[in-house]
Parts: sequence; structure tokens; C-alpha cells
Amino acid sequence: MQYVSTRGSAPALDFEGVTLAGLAKDGGLYLPTEWPRFSEAEIAEMAGLSYPELATRVMMPFVGDSLNEEGLRSLCEQAYGRFAHDAVTPLVQLDQRQWLLELFHGPTLAFKDVALQLLGLLFETFLGRSGKRLTIVGATSGDTGSAAIDAVAGREGVEIFMLHPKGRVSEVQRRQMTTVRAPNVHNIAIEGSFDDAQAMVKRMFVDEALTSRMQIGAVNSINWARLMAQVVYYFAAGLQLGAPRRAAAYSVPTGNFGDVFAGYVAHKMGLPIKQLIVATNVNDILHRALTSGDYSAGTVTPTATPSMDIQVSSNFERLLFDCGGRDGAALAEQMRGFEGARSMQLTNAQREGASGLFVSARTDGDEMAQALRWAHERAGQVLDPHTAIGLHAARISDLDPSVPIVTLATAHPAKFSDAVERATGMRPALPARVGDLFSREEHYTELPGDYEAVRDFVSETAATD
Repeated sequence: MQYVSTRGSAPALDFEGVTLAGLAKDGGLYLPTEWPRFSEAEIAEMAGLSYPELATRVMMPFVGDSLNEEGLRSLCEQAYGRFAHDAVTPLVQLDQRQWLLELFHGPTLAFKDVALQLLGLLFETFLGRSGKRLTIVGATSGDTGSAAIDAVAGREGVEIFMLHPKGRVSEVQRRQMTTVRAPNVHNIAIEGSFDDAQAMVKRMFVDEALTSRMQIGAVNSINWARLMAQVVYYFAAGLQLGAPRRAAAYSVPTGNFGDVFAGYVAHKMGLPIKQLIVATNVNDILHRALTSGDYSAGTVTPTATPSMDIQVSSNFERLLFDCGGRDGAALAEQMRGFEGARSMQLTNAQREGASGLFVSARTDGDEMAQALRWAHERAGQVLDPHTAIGLHAARISDLDPSVPIVTLATAHPAKFSDAVERATGMRPALPARVGDLFSREEHYTELPGDYEAVRDFVSETAATD
């Protein structure tokens, strides 16, 4: 299996190469040259498999010669053996058509664990073959940072620098990052928004002053291996609801578009999916793009759903490339225009390619709170605010009532206990496995929202380790 950049001019790489590279050298994102596809019979044979075995089946076509099946299975068993629920991603029924896919049973209580626990092992495996070192730079709106740090803390050959927007993540999210004491972990709080942090990270990947001195890698969903691992839970839920004979819809609370793009990949691989609902908060660039073709970034509005407070959704580029005819040169020009003007119109081909599967819904704070109350009072479920945005979008769907809708439950409610308590009157407690999170000492560096300051900190700190 070979991978190509969405912007057309970076060299094609194999799975090991794209895992370690993260972002392509031309600034694009990697995608496989073609989508592997399972037959209905092959999907039916997946029913009843354990999660590690299902993950091995679904991901093996993407891995190629980089790992054999036994090796991939071993990594999956290690990664998902750390989850607190034996099903790894259990499916919970809310009413006759609404379902929750619980993705928060990993060590940091968020869906990012499903992919990042595996990605950390992939890094260690591939780096161990070459003896090289990898300097990971990442940006987080909350959950990616803690999940990535947990996945790579103490691992050989890897060092991580994680940027988060100062004061714009929840206290639990921040502490899960900043209380980890490992010599290869560096937390950076920057002035500004997640978009500012993400732009800095992308810039580092094409900064020759850095890349000439160190190999830089990514844990954000710009890394194909992370996105690939998220495809598995769509198969897990779909099989439980009757795939391949029956199609389901999925409502996905979305900021950076990676989680819902994984559903698109599952669809391309043959999983029957009736619809993918892109659920945004008031930072609604994706809703505007999918409904009117207007992909223009505004000012980020801080909300009770900080992981979705994003105006530039990196993974959307993958969809535009795949739906727009896979013309890397044309997309590179389109994205350069967007990066300059922070605004662009989708082409007719891009809009038509997305419209067959994707719809979107914008949810404000009041609607989010209403969904939290409905789940608590009518279904006995306490949700986090991001999941509530997905549930609101699912409940207003105009799909045929016979189609089950699965809302991806992206985080444990205790990570956002203030917002949950305001809406429901009930304050969720952190699971015992989190331990003494609030008594641990925090360690992080505060830097201005200035690229050179952050780049120099990474360069100088990594060089002395």
C-alpha cells in the first residue's frame, strides 16, 4: 500500500513512512492511493470478533508490508488491553433509534485513546528498527494532548512537544497533560486559540531550520495511522446493528473533521452507512462548507465544548481531495488561496462528492444543554457536552425512523463536569482509575503566540535532551 499527498508534489510513502512523517513535505496530508474494499461476505465474517481482532482485520489492508498480521495483532492486543471496558467501544441504546458509541474507556477518558494507544506502539516499533529518534510536535484543543502524552511517555526514541491554547481547555484536560512526569514530555501553553497552535505545528513540518536537524512527527489526526485506527469503531458499531445487511447513520461531534472522515473511509471500504452527520457548535465552518460551499474561517468563539472551538479543520482537505478528483496540483492552489485569504468556495465536484453521504447541523449552547438533560432524564445517561452536540444533531435528523443513528460519545462527562452540572444539576465524578489527578504537580512552559518563540523552544530543548 502506497500513500500520496493531497497536494500532489511530495514523494509517495509506504505505511511506515507516513506514520513517521505525519504531514507531507509539500504541506499536504497523506491518503492511500486507493481504498481497499471488503465484500459483504467478508464484513459478515467480522461479526462477533474481539475488538483487537476486528482492528487487525480492518487495518491490515492499509499496513501493507510494514507489519505482518501477527505483528499488527500483537500491537492491537497491547493497545486495547489498557481499556477499562472489555468491549473497548461499547454500544448503548438510548431509545428506539438513538444509540451511543462510547469511545471514552481508554486511559485518558477520550476517543483519542482508541487511536493514540496504537500509534504510540507503532512509533516505538518502527523507530526500533532504524535506531532513529522522532520529535513529535502537536497541537491540542484538549483531548489529543493528554492521549498522545499517555501513549508515548517514557517510550524509546520518541520526544513530544504538545501545544495547547492557554486557558481554553478544561482543568481535567490540562492536568492530564501537565502532571505527566516523563523526560520525553514537554507541554507548552501558548497565547491564542487552537487554530493558532495548529498553524504553528504545520509550519514546523516545512521549516527547514528544524527538519534539517531532527525528524518531526505528528500525533494529530493529520497522521494517517491515527485516522486509520478510528475507522475500526465504525465497523464495530455497524456490525452490532446488522451490517452488512442493515445500514446505520452516525452523528459525529466534529472540530478537526478527522473522526467523521474515518466514517467516510469505512464507507469507502464497504461498510453500509446511510449518512454521516457532521455536528458542529457555533464555530460552524464545516456546517457552512457542507450546506453552502462557504469554507471561510471566522474568529473562534470559546464555548463549553472547547475541543470543537476550531475554525480551520485540517482533515477536511482529505475529503476535498478525494471528492474533487484527486487533483493534487489543483487542491494545492486552492489551499494556498485559503491560507492567504482564510476563505474559499468549494468546487461543484467537491460539493457534489460530499453531498451524497454528509449532512451537517449547527448546535448552540442552549440546544447542547437540552440534549444533556434529555439523555439524563429520559435515557439515564450522563453525557459530555461534545457528545450532547452530536446527540442534538441526531435527534433533529430527518432520516427514515427505521435507520438507527449512532452518536459518537467522544469523552467521559467528568472531563467537563461544570458544563454537565449546569445543565443537569448532577456533577459527574472522575473514574477511580484516574487516581490523584488534582493533587499532582503541574509542569508546563508558557509562551507567546509567536511562531519563532515556539520553534526556538522546541529546537533548543530537543537539542539538549
